[in-house]
Amino acid sequence: MKALPGKTVERLSQYRRALASVLAANKDYIFSHELAAMLHITAVQVRRDLMLIGYGSVMRKGYDVRELINTIGSIIDAPDGLNVAIVGMGNLGRAIAGYFRDRRTNMTVVAAFDVDPRKTDRVVAGVRCYDISQLRRLREELDIVVAVLAVPADQAVATASRLVSDGIRGIMNFTTVPLNVPDTVYLEEFDMITYIEKVAYFVKENQPPDFRPGKNAC
Repeated sequence: MKALPGKTVERLSQYRRALASVLAANKDYIFSHELAAMLHITAVQVRRDLMLIGYGSVMRKGYDVRELINTIGSIIDAPDGLNVAIVGMGNLGRAIAGYFRDRRTNMTVVAAFDVDPRKTDRVVAGVRCYDISQLRRLREELDIVVAVLAVPADQAVATASRLVSDGIRGIMNFTTVPLNVPDTVYLEEFDMITYIEKVAYFVKENQPPDFRPGKNAC
């Protein structure tokens, strides 16, 4: 299978979480329009995404919920899981650690890193926190491939450079600073201020409740 578009991967992850709640409600089949309604997108978009991964519905019954969950997992999950580190254990880093701890995902937070001696060499938010100077050694020992970057903005560029040089292959950037990384490193950036301002703009414009900007983008 060819690499999927990033937006498709995002929606597959959302489908799986939605389907898990459907399964928990003891429902075995779901139609595309029902799944679409849960995520505020179109049924056409759902069918298009699932066609990309070679999955179809059962006539008059819809999609087999359990089977579809497993199919999505086989597409987007690494077979043996992935190990993650959180870099920066301030309020945001601790919140992210707690979020991971409360959810069963294919990724495991195996370490955290900081420069504050009050946080290092101890367990913070359920994760063992180390000084950033130990990153290269522990990346190799613990097979860490993804880093969640939650450091102050003035440390973002230097810390990201260190992550790249120490062998991290994927970075989720939660800082407000845009980063440049080599093509060999996958970078995803989430600027909460931008998204909050986007919400505020559409509230200001008094958009109707059923308007979901960007939800239907491919």
